[in-house]
Amino acid sequence: MSDDEQRGRRPASVHRVGGPLGDLQAPRGGPVAPRRRADAVRNRAQILAAAERLFGEQDPRTVTMDRIAKAAGVGRATLYRSFPDPPSVAVALLDEHERLLQEQLVHGSPPLGPGAPAAERLSAFYLAMLDLLERHLPLALGAEVGPDRYTTGAYGFWRVHVRTLLVDGGVPDPDAAVDIALAPLAPELYRFQRHKLGISRDRIGASLTSLARRLLAPPPTG
Repeated sequence: MSDDEQRGRRPASVHRVGGPLGDLQAPRGGPVAPRRRADAVRNRAQILAAAERLFGEQDPRTVTMDRIAKAAGVGRATLYRSFPDPPSVAVALLDEHERLLQEQLVHGSPPLGPGAPAAERLSAFYLAMLDLLERHLPLALGAEVGPDRYTTGAYGFWRVHVRTLLVDGGVPDPDAAVDIALAPLAPELYRFQRHKLGISRDRIGASLTSLARRLLAPPPTG
């Protein structure tokens, strides 16, 4: 595994939503009471389940903290102790799906994991990301719309991974090329292609596979 990939790894969750979760607020001078810890876990589960329904039922951009709190049956104060805004809730929902993919990139079998040529690994990564978008597009839209997409922990991980492949494939300027290589995976673009233009997931995948091969084609010899 390359130094870049090692630096891109995180020991636990991909995303950091910040702050103590729910009611995990220890009283001064003493430990957190077990009942309060259990309440925090239950509240978090209710919030995430309700938010996932809302993100799937309506335009993610219209989901508000008030709607999440009402759907989860918790107070606004409880919700805000856990999450600062709707995108951070979507980030938490996406976290597990993205973490599993990251594990495959680092420790999985080739071509998604180490051991395959750079072009094959990039193609496998594209197809795996399309699968994630196909299954969890509402969450991706809620978490990563607009410029905030580039500040998420997941995007940082994808960027390290793809840059490593570009370096391995001999791309002249990987720092400039990496974001261009990731641009086709923007959730807004995937929604436009799939749901506005009606392009199938398989056609998008075939196009990205072709892009990976051209981007990382071996230099001509002779």
